[in-house]
Amino acid sequence: MRTTLTNHRRIPAAFALITAATLALTGCGSGDPGASAGGAQPAGKSDKIPTTDVVKQVHKDEAAAKLLPAGVRASGKLTVGSAIGGTPPGAFYLEDGRTAVGQDIDFADAVAKVLGVKLKREAASFEAILPALGSGKYDLGTGNFGVTDERRKTIDFVTYINDGQGFAVRKDSDLKKVTDLRQLCGLNVATGAGTTFEATLEENKHLCTDAGKAAYSVKTYADQSAIWSSLQQGRSDVVMSTINGLRYAVDHQEGLKFLNEFHRLDVGFAFKKGTKLAPAFQAAVNKLIADGTYDRILKKWGTSESAIDKSQISPPEIKD
Repeated sequence: MRTTLTNHRRIPAAFALITAATLALTGCGSGDPGASAGGAQPAGKSDKIPTTDVVKQVHKDEAAAKLLPAGVRASGKLTVGSAIGGTPPGAFYLEDGRTAVGQDIDFADAVAKVLGVKLKREAASFEAILPALGSGKYDLGTGNFGVTDERRKTIDFVTYINDGQGFAVRKDSDLKKVTDLRQLCGLNVATGAGTTFEATLEENKHLCTDAGKAAYSVKTYADQSAIWSSLQQGRSDVVMSTINGLRYAVDHQEGLKFLNEFHRLDVGFAFKKGTKLAPAFQAAVNKLIADGTYDRILKKWGTSESAIDKSQISPPEIKD
């Protein structure tokens, strides 16, 4: 599949892969992992997806495993709902449409090895995972879930990185830095459906109208590759997304620039409120921090700036 871009820009292999992989799930994509999709040629600094296995040396830690509920220790299995199909470094499919890779995948797999359990990973849309935790469909969820006070009312978190909200635009944009959402008045803002970004934007639309200006328009997409297409094709003026995801995109895709961080948030594994799994997961993350695996995962995905000193269970939302 070829994606038509304005100004004859091309999506590099790493991002063409994501589009092709998404289509592969519906029988439309094919090819070898690492190959460009639809003839798109590599561009940018480096488009090769990191493949180093930084989890294989992780071993079970008996002290952390003993913190698991007896039933989980007996079964040795947990079901995880994963938001897969986005863009690096989070969680996405290689072009085969089956192989899930990314920072979230590595962290979940590493924690599972520390706890001595097997993960049954089920792909789900970002906005569907948190509600499904309460119903018991999933034992935990992954998807770069930011810890907010609103979410903490119904969800428990075990933190493993610090990421947050930021902005990116085309290089020809007049925007230099967004420190106030009123700078977006009259623009089309693309973001992910069901995210903290969408919530932040919708809750603050009134800032523009209160100032006598035209409100910005929020364009939401369930597929991350569609967000970038909307920006490149001029249907959106600015993207609001994760800091790490934006930086990765700008580093690997032509014609984009990262504007700035807007609001930092802790990110964690998500569980239903009152879960008994949290202490074990917290101990596992701290074990990975202590033995160096944690740093190796961050280095692999170029996200070392998101390192935390220790894992926490449902900490208060970071307030700027």
